[in-house]
Amino acid sequence: MPRYLQLADLFRERIARGIWPKEHRLPSLEELVEEFGVARVTVRQSIELLAREGLVSPQRGRGTFVTGMPKRDHFISVVTNLDDMVRVVEAAPPNIITLDETGATPFVGPNEGKPAPKYVFLRRVYQRENQPYCVINIYLDERIFSRAPEDFRRNTVIPVLAGLKGVVVAKARQVLTVRAADMEVARLLDLPMNAPVAEVRRIFRDKKDVVIYLAEITYRGDVIRVEMDLKP
Repeated sequence: MPRYLQLADLFRERIARGIWPKEHRLPSLEELVEEFGVARVTVRQSIELLAREGLVSPQRGRGTFVTGMPKRDHFISVVTNLDDMVRVVEAAPPNIITLDETGATPFVGPNEGKPAPKYVFLRRVYQRENQPYCVINIYLDERIFSRAPEDFRRNTVIPVLAGLKGVVVAKARQVLTVRAADMEVARLLDLPMNAPVAEVRRIFRDKKDVVIYLAEITYRGDVIRVEMDLKP
């Protein structure tokens, strides 16, 4: 990523976090050059970019002032129970682009349950307003997939799975890890290489401890929010 774009991201974050509130005058060009160790032209390019976005306004003889707030797109909340997860997906269904549908076997760790005899593998990219925000690898027990194949193909999997009679999710667990985007993920999510992403591994098991659903989900770092209530 060009240096001026990296610097513009830092400036946006200062504005978004209130370090530079509205009507605040930015440090002088010389102060920013010294703080970040970049060339004057790099700082100017960053300021010009933010000015085009309506976030700052350079004023001759007075300095550059904050005039707007960056758009915050943290619309994915990490929930902690299955019912909330279903409601979140149903409230804002994504635009789904299916990249692959085959048979494949997921890796199931020693403490993650027992593999099903056969899985259907779905690889998808989720979009909102034509912006990709999530790439997901889904392994679904073939016996469950065969009960509603067209519904599973057209819709997000979790609400369809939750609505099937006789299918009981006895255990559900997910783990979130923050990492850097590799080349493939960066391309699918329209990100720079090594941009931060949130990776979620989600597993549902039935009463017999069989893994009926396993998903490996990678979210853009700028769309996800984690909130937790702490017990006093």
